[in-house]
Formats: sequence, structure tokens, C-alpha cells
Amino acid sequence: MARKKVAAKREINPDPIYGDLVVTKFINALLRDGKRGIAEKVFYSAMDMAQEKASEEGIKVFKKALENVKPMLEVKSRRVGGANYQVPVEVKPARRQSLATRWIIESARGRPEQTMAERLANELVDAANQRGSAMKKREDTHRMAEANKAFAHFRW
Repeated sequence: MARKKVAAKREINPDPIYGDLVVTKFINALLRDGKRGIAEKVFYSAMDMAQEKASEEGIKVFKKALENVKPMLEVKSRRVGGANYQVPVEVKPARRQSLATRWIIESARGRPEQTMAERLANELVDAANQRGSAMKKREDTHRMAEANKAFAHFRW
């Protein structure tokens, strides 16, 4: 771990269709083996499918899903006097977004549908409607933080 300097944030370009940085970050997380073209194709076709299913603009479904899945609290392990405590801490905005992205993609990959675009579209629609396994992951994280609220004074 670097001790002297904080790593500089890299500039990323907004995606060509929606002109949105969040979409670009999502596509980057969706990448496998550097296959950007395939990841973009999967994402944009998932947007079209989500638009059909939700009868709402695809990008709006995506934004709503991401907003619903973003966690407010998480637990971090702290060692105090020979014992490990799960201490609830607030999640920084950048981490909040990356966790939500990761959870949605992870949940989509675990779904039984035929193509990745279908899986992603269904997961986004579910998350926008506050159901699905990505939402369950968020609820579990919040429940864990709530259960360990007694150790909040170990936060520093």
C-alpha cells in the first residue's frame, strides 16, 4: 500500500450514446478480458429490453436501479484489544456507486436467463422495483450494520 501519495483518479470519457460517466463506469465493470465492444453491446441491448419491460426509458430504469441498490452503511472489521469488531461505517459516494454496480452485475451473472443482456435487463428492472438479489445484498449489508450498531463507538 502506498503511504506517501494518494493515487490520482483517472479521467474517463462519457459513453457515446447517453453521454454519461456512470454508464461508462458500469460498462467498464461489465468488461471481461478487455472485450469492450461486447460489454457495450450487452449493456445497450439490456437498456432496450429494460425499456420494454418497465415501459419507461432505459436510462431512467438504470439510474433508479443504481440509486436503490447503493448502500448507506457497511461494516468494517476493527481490531481492538485482541478482539475483532464489525464496526458500522458510512459508505463514501464513490464506493457506494462501485458497490451498487458490482452487486448488480454479480446478481445478473447469477440469474438463469439465456443471454447476459436479458439477465442484466431483468436485474435492473427488479432493482428499480426494489426486489432482486442485488437489493437483497444491500438489505443484508444494512441489517449487518444495524445489528452491530453497539460497536459504532469504535469508529475512527
